[in-house]
Amino acid sequence: MKFKLTAILLVLTVGWVSAQQKKWTLEECVAYALENNLSIAQYELNLEDVKIDGKDALGDLLPSLNGSSSVSSNTGFSINPTNNLPTNSTTFNYSGSLTAGVTLFDGLQSIRSLGRAKLAAISSQYQLDDLKDDISLNVANAYLQVLSNKEALKVSKAQYAVTEQDLKRTKELVESGVVAKGDLLEIEATAANQEQQIVNNEGLVLISKINLAQLLQITDYGNFDVADEAFEIPPSDILNNSAETIFAKALEFRNDIKLSKTNVELAEKDLQIAKGAYYPSLSGFFQYNNRYSDATEIPNTDGVYYTPGFKDQMWIFDGISYGASLSLPIFNGWSTRNSVSRYKINLEKTKLQFEQDKLDLETTVNQAYVDVTTFYKSYEAAEKTLEARRLAYEYAKERFNVGLMNSFDYSQAQARVDNAEAEVIRAKYAYIFRLKILEFYFGIPISLE
Repeated sequence: MKFKLTAILLVLTVGWVSAQQKKWTLEECVAYALENNLSIAQYELNLEDVKIDGKDALGDLLPSLNGSSSVSSNTGFSINPTNNLPTNSTTFNYSGSLTAGVTLFDGLQSIRSLGRAKLAAISSQYQLDDLKDDISLNVANAYLQVLSNKEALKVSKAQYAVTEQDLKRTKELVESGVVAKGDLLEIEATAANQEQQIVNNEGLVLISKINLAQLLQITDYGNFDVADEAFEIPPSDILNNSAETIFAKALEFRNDIKLSKTNVELAEKDLQIAKGAYYPSLSGFFQYNNRYSDATEIPNTDGVYYTPGFKDQMWIFDGISYGASLSLPIFNGWSTRNSVSRYKINLEKTKLQFEQDKLDLETTVNQAYVDVTTFYKSYEAAEKTLEARRLAYEYAKERFNVGLMNSFDYSQAQARVDNAEAEVIRAKYAYIFRLKILEFYFGIPISLE
């Protein structure tokens, strides 16, 4: 028994530690954000609300059916329901009715309202999907920022390790009289500066992880981390397509464009519904009534008055009525005309907005296309600069070790290498993010593979 309990505790402990050490991939982060983001949850509720509006619109097309009944007891003066004569007694009365109504014609407003409700649900779905697209891009940017800061931290630690070796070597040179003690102080200052940079980079890593965790609605910042894996620029053939091809593809599936187009269709429906108010409306009704009163007296075949029972009165005094009503709009202070005019203006505005959204998308795609090319060239230039700085640093190191260069110039050569490495990291991740944006507009899911 004790062995089993120990085994269970061991399994639980291992599972807890594994959970604490979870490393999130980009795909996991995006999926989790889409599942748990509060804004998405709110938009999903809005979508459910709009679907209920669609049920309301469908209900307006169906007949209405309502029933009513009343029970009363009167003591003292009252009117006899049989002969409408005053009486002074205690009576028990019951009445009931069943009423049905249906709209036969209302200028097609109800039918078009149903079509509008369906379009509104589609529009809300596009809004939700567009929000998910934006969140996916935000998560990808935050994720890449974490990777960039982590890589910068690794580089700064590696640079500090090299400086420690230089510091050790410089002490030996000072002791042997090859370089002055002032050079040692300069190297120590460089080491201290790099220690400070390590602390700064550790802070940037923590802040970027917190920013990413907040996008995912995760509050356990201390145990949140992304996957530590070697990451290089992913291969992509997106530039084999022209900017015009990517834009044409984006027009087909981008949710913001679909939303803008649906808004035009909604405006057209609103205009049709408003015009329906010009037409007459026709409705029909059917009503069934019955009643009972213990004060009721009717003559029998012998001419003797008696009070029928409840069941008998239900069919003796029942009745039906039915008919139709027609309403003609003649003059309402130009209310309908003004409403139609407003919806015409709104339709033109949504059409212009649709065209503007397409232009904005084309501009965005072209900018993303140029950015991919520009940032890649910037990354290549940064790598070439880093290579040159490293060669210059090695040459400076050789000169410093034999006393042909002072510590200040040597520290400057090392600082230039540090700056070049930081620029390579910045340029690399800036390029990767632009590449993912361009691929996203082409319909390629966000992934670092």
